Amino acid sequence: MHKVSQDVLDELKKFDSATVFNAIAELTPSPTAGGARWVPENYTSGTMRCMMPDFGCQVGYAVTTEVTTNDPDSPALPWDSYYEVLEKAPKPIIAVMKDVDTRAGRGATFGDNMAAAHKALGVVGAVVDGTIRDLKGIREIGLPMWSHGLVPGHGVFNLVRINGPVTVSELLVQSGDLLIADQDGVTKIPEGYDIAAILEHCHSIRKYEQGLQAATRVPGFTAAKWKEARKKSYA
Repeated sequence: MHKVSQDVLDELKKFDSATVFNAIAELTPSPTAGGARWVPENYTSGTMRCMMPDFGCQVGYAVTTEVTTNDPDSPALPWDSYYEVLEKAPKPIIAVMKDVDTRAGRGATFGDNMAAAHKALGVVGAVVDGTIRDLKGIREIGLPMWSHGLVPGHGVFNLVRINGPVTVSELLVQSGDLLIADQDGVTKIPEGYDIAAILEHCHSIRKYEQGLQAATRVPGFTAAKWKEARKKSYA
């Protein structure tokens, strides 16, 4: 688990999930010496939707759960045990829930009452590999959500597992992983990466991209000038 100060978390929030991904990709060595560049897939796929893009970027430590939303015969842990885990977990938290039902997403995994409890226990965002409901109420509570979509109803809602590894929209997440989530989706900061180096690269990438895009606004822009602008390093 990355354990960093609140100042570092606040600095990460100044960037977007794509820029953080770019920084991690630049810091990722080839698996073999002299081999082709390898790019990690430490981000969610296009099935994960940001339900409140106007709430901006959220950064936090994952607390993971698996649930079923319609299966009455699945194992059922007491929900109070989950809320006790949230209470004790490092803050800020991004709750990561995976619907493992045979009809995943048919019933909602998250609603406004859950949002109220989560926010009060230090959760700054929830990533749901499934569906949610009560979006208006969740918005009023102020808890940013990521999910596969919306449904109005729910079925038998059982908590199956807490703090196990889950795969959400093709991203493997372990409890304690540091996540950054925004309108593009969710990027995970893998173990073994220096947060200070990531932030340094984020600043350099932003400066480089601002200069690159500024070059396109200069009168007389040509393909040759685009090529020249791309040669400038941000390292």
